[in-house]
Amino acid sequence: MGYSLIMFKDIIKDLRESQELSQYELAKALQVSQSAIAKWELGKTEPTASALISISKFFKVSTDYLLELEDEFGNKI
Repeated sequence: MGYSLIMFKDIIKDLRESQELSQYELAKALQVSQSAIAKWELGKTEPTASALISISKFFKVSTDYLLELEDEFGNKI
């Protein structure tokens, strides 16, 4: 597993929990399966590029933030 995958799993879970969403609710909003969300949060798989964009738009964060290329303030890491 790459560095981004390990960090992504924590970011997606934190974002979901901060919105008080279940995995099912997030899956429905993103039009993916609940098992896809679970696998992302466990670090077993990574989202497709289109799913990453959907996550970014849904949570109003940049894809760079999701991939740990910048912090929550937009500063490049």
